[in-house]
Amino acid sequence: MAEPLRLADLGEWGLIERLGAYAPPGQFDDDGALISPDADRSLVVTTDLLVEGIHFSDATMGPEDLGWRAAAANLSDLAAMGCHQVVGLTVGLAAPDETPWAWVEGVYGGLSQALASYGGDLLGGDCSGGQQRLLAITALGRLDPGRPIRRRDGRPGDLLVSSGAHGLSRLGLALLQGELEPLASLELQERAIAAHRRPRPRLDGLAALVASQPPGEPWRVAGMDSSDGLGQAVAAIAGRSHCQAVLERSRLPLADAMADLPQAEQWCLGGGEDFELVLALDPVWAEALVEQLEGAQVIGRLDPPQPSGPRGWGTAPLRWADGTALAPADAAGFSHFH
Repeated sequence: MAEPLRLADLGEWGLIERLGAYAPPGQFDDDGALISPDADRSLVVTTDLLVEGIHFSDATMGPEDLGWRAAAANLSDLAAMGCHQVVGLTVGLAAPDETPWAWVEGVYGGLSQALASYGGDLLGGDCSGGQQRLLAITALGRLDPGRPIRRRDGRPGDLLVSSGAHGLSRLGLALLQGELEPLASLELQERAIAAHRRPRPRLDGLAALVASQPPGEPWRVAGMDSSDGLGQAVAAIAGRSHCQAVLERSRLPLADAMADLPQAEQWCLGGGEDFELVLALDPVWAEALVEQLEGAQVIGRLDPPQPSGPRGWGTAPLRWADGTALAPADAAGFSHFH
């Protein structure tokens, strides 16, 4: 008799594919769900879970930073769908009964700070006792009519653009967990820890996309955020767009001061939690966006699929521009259940 299928066998992407069978076609393809009651009122809804011991711990951040980070992760998903306005958040909280009120107060204080910076209101939520602390955040945002960002909208010939540097958050985590000795560069150390504790959702990238759109060019933007890793984001866009992703090693979006670290390339591709936008655009538009958005750079392109083809749901094999494949461990990023 065959062994029962487990979540460990499916992995996160396999689980999402199977759950998508219970929703309308395409509903699970992107970072959020698009609800369009009419042409002028497109609403995006996205939900994220933060579980103690997996996504956060007292050893790496205080409650205010956790609240900020929880909000930022969800606002990043709204940005990755193309939202121009944050409506607000709902918060589900589970915690053991001995949890200090000061911890809860700090979390909600951090959430409020993020909303004050990026817009939107705290809309409500629920709370429950539990064996460990958990936050379930649902974010709602408004989408300009006719300007969605979807993973499946890439085409062969598109250039891949990153909105900013990758690897800093993973470096910050390594420093906070004592994996690395303190760095000689205090500036880099502070930047890395801030990137991990207080990430910035790239809502500013949307205005730059609109401003850089070439005259007469129809709106077609493929993309997502890089919360689970740059390599995984590129693979997901390529896979959903039925393309092959090709990366330029010399153009990896590394913070300059990170380049000498032996882990730099691996953390850039697979460190995760950088919350930058990764986009596939017509070359003219891509180059215009890089001029418009500080820190953005072209990192590769989409090609027609190779005989090996995109494999699995939402993923495709990656290769360097010289034809060699990326090592799977370098670009794997974060995946639950594995």
